[in-house]
Amino acid sequence: MRLLYTRPILKDLSQGSRIAFIRQIRLMSQDEVSNKLGLTGECKRRTMTRYEKGNRSPKEERTREIAFILKVNYNAIKKYEYKDITDIIYTLLWLEELIPNYNLDLTKTANVKDKDLILFRKVMDEWTNMKTKRSKREISYLEYIEWKMNLEVDLNG
Repeated sequence: MRLLYTRPILKDLSQGSRIAFIRQIRLMSQDEVSNKLGLTGECKRRTMTRYEKGNRSPKEERTREIAFILKVNYNAIKKYEYKDITDIIYTLLWLEELIPNYNLDLTKTANVKDKDLILFRKVMDEWTNMKTKRSKREISYLEYIEWKMNLEVDLNG
């Protein structure tokens, strides 16, 4: 029997999605992780399912155990609170997995995921334009902040 490996897809940047993504990269089942965590009972996988779906968040010690089992840095799967720069750095690293094709030519695409990428590019281009205007002093700092605070991202097109 030949198994086909398909690359996992990161659903979003939530803690649960990151745990699920890494578990799949490691080719581990929820049962395997549950067993290594020492969970018992008929519904031992339910805890992992709840973590991965975001219905429940593991406490710090449990997150550290999961990181050890999955052989990753704790910062890769912890819940981000953005109180220090590491949360921002890890978010940016994960963003690449969430939007892996950002630099592709997306003008001829039609499916929903591609529309998301087009929207992302549009916002990033507009942001770059505004940062450039700010650096050239074409707009004031206050105008730049007002733009950021009032930016409306149109998910419908």
